[in-house]
Amino acid sequence: MRQFYLQFQIFQTLSGKLHWAHYRELLKMEDDLERNFYLKQCEHENWTVRELRRQMGSMLFHRIALSKDKEGILALSQTGQQVQKPEDLIRDPFVLEFLKIPTQKRYKEKDIEERLISFLQDFLLELGKGFAFIGRQYSIQIDSKFYRIDLLFYHRILKCFVVIDLKRGIADHGDVGQMNMYLNYFKNEESASDDNEPIGIILATDKSNLAIEYALGGLSSQIFVTRYQLYLPSRALLEEKLRLLLEA
Repeated sequence: MRQFYLQFQIFQTLSGKLHWAHYRELLKMEDDLERNFYLKQCEHENWTVRELRRQMGSMLFHRIALSKDKEGILALSQTGQQVQKPEDLIRDPFVLEFLKIPTQKRYKEKDIEERLISFLQDFLLELGKGFAFIGRQYSIQIDSKFYRIDLLFYHRILKCFVVIDLKRGIADHGDVGQMNMYLNYFKNEESASDDNEPIGIILATDKSNLAIEYALGGLSSQIFVTRYQLYLPSRALLEEKLRLLLEA
């Protein structure tokens, strides 16, 4: 209780949306920036205590902060993550530890897809606020050929389709070209007149940065290539990277 008083001496800083169990978890954090971020996210996304613990354990603050400059990190702490543009949806990496795939297991893209559907609630928590699931292996027809979208979502805040393509290995330029075709299809055939342009996310274990850069050059489509991890990231490594960013 003494620690609670020291951290939240001004009554107005308390949120009516949070319970004592939320604050008990938040008080475990020594870093003010990190604690403030999770407090704001609890308010924005109505996290349960279990969801808060999961996001803290997966180092969500660090994963988002490392994609920003110093001013962006400070703003993140004050307001939480505001989803205002497609880039705000991306985390690098996405952490899928809840799939519980053994370290030594040889798995296929289909295995990940099936587990993501089985743990859909956890996956939506990792994706962030605003995602609505539409379907898996969503079938589309272009000319006389059928294609299947791994995972299809609609984002109610950005008002657009979000196409997710899962890759077992390294994402390359061919994956970008295929995603661009998917997005053009959804833009012309499935988006409503008041929808914004669709977003494509290629989730891979790694990416060929130079090939991806050239493949994305000149494209008007909103395509993002990012990584996923099946295991929690190293806290020490992420803390060190964030420290260097703040000291720059």
